[in-house]
Amino acid sequence: MSGNGLSRAKLRGADLIRLGAHGLRSRPMRAVLSAAGIAIGIAAMLAVIGISTSSQAHLDAELDELGTNLLTVTPGENPDTGEPVPLPETAAHTIARVDGVDVVSATGAIKEDIGVYRNERVNPAETNGLELLATDRNLLRALRAELSWGTWLDNAPERYPTAVLGHRAAHRLGVTQPGEQIWIGDRYFTVLGVLSPVELTPEMDTAVLVNAGAAKRYLPYDGHPTLLYERSPDALVETVRTQLARAANPENPQYVTVSRPSDALKARQAAEASFTGLLVGLGGVALLVGGIGVANTMVISVIERRREIGLRRALGATRRHITRQFLAEALLLSALGGLAGAALGAAVTAGYATSQDWPTAVPLAAPLGGVAATVVIGALAGIYPALRAARTPPTVALSSA
Repeated sequence: MSGNGLSRAKLRGADLIRLGAHGLRSRPMRAVLSAAGIAIGIAAMLAVIGISTSSQAHLDAELDELGTNLLTVTPGENPDTGEPVPLPETAAHTIARVDGVDVVSATGAIKEDIGVYRNERVNPAETNGLELLATDRNLLRALRAELSWGTWLDNAPERYPTAVLGHRAAHRLGVTQPGEQIWIGDRYFTVLGVLSPVELTPEMDTAVLVNAGAAKRYLPYDGHPTLLYERSPDALVETVRTQLARAANPENPQYVTVSRPSDALKARQAAEASFTGLLVGLGGVALLVGGIGVANTMVISVIERRREIGLRRALGATRRHITRQFLAEALLLSALGGLAGAALGAAVTAGYATSQDWPTAVPLAAPLGGVAATVVIGALAGIYPALRAARTPPTVALSSA
């Protein structure tokens, strides 16, 4: 073959892959250890991202059930007197007219020292730590609460002395079925039902709820709500929130407090995101260590394979061919490590999520990005060894072997 023929020789892609794979197979233990360094880095990053994403998916599912759009309205304090300024009796009705409000419900604390007892013979000092509240028919919808058993207050005439108990309140009073009676004030109230635990508003678990109409008729309830619950579509929550104070108390909106309990949950999510960022950084360090392992493996491979390099150059392989061969080895080594790491990271995520009863959620971009990162690192790590191999003169390589 002529010299010009040698210069025009081409190395096909399939041949290049075979050459790269042969180089790895000739030193399997070293290749495995180097690929393991890459795999550990990728697995660490994917496991951190996957577990965090699965945890977020679990939390989001719970929040979707409870709702992150619950706003509460309470009386604010007068700075001159330090006393709370009562909300108008019509606060719930005026808030309901605000654009974007889906549902609003009011509860009012019975301010007089009135206990709730199993019957009139119970010692008045044994109050059981229960809170007596007047409410309306919309409370279940506003809280997205459910009844453990029985029916809600709107299934009896508003002025009839009936009550619905919170989960713990029923336990403390010993009420186990609808129709049982409890002693409130100076009369018996019939229990219609019991709420299931309300996770977003746990104060309801120890509440005894009566109709506002019955509270005005049989109990010293002045009709002024002490807490309102309001829900809006997620996209309108902030807009509605700015209008609630004026809607609740048009004359003194400065004395109205509007809060959002789900802000604490958002803060938790932000903390989890920061923690995830830290652990992803640690995974990146592990990935860098794996890249250094690839570079080290390739440099040693070049030193050990000088005879092969010299022989191939003597048979007509160009510098470009040698460069591509060793670069292909580095890329194959990194790609194998990346794929193994992606599989390991996904398996760790799935195992942990299953043990916590979470949905398994691994963003598709994470494994794809992880494998792509290993290929880039492999290319960078393999450039110097590949160029060093290509620059080795055939006579020097053969004479030093």
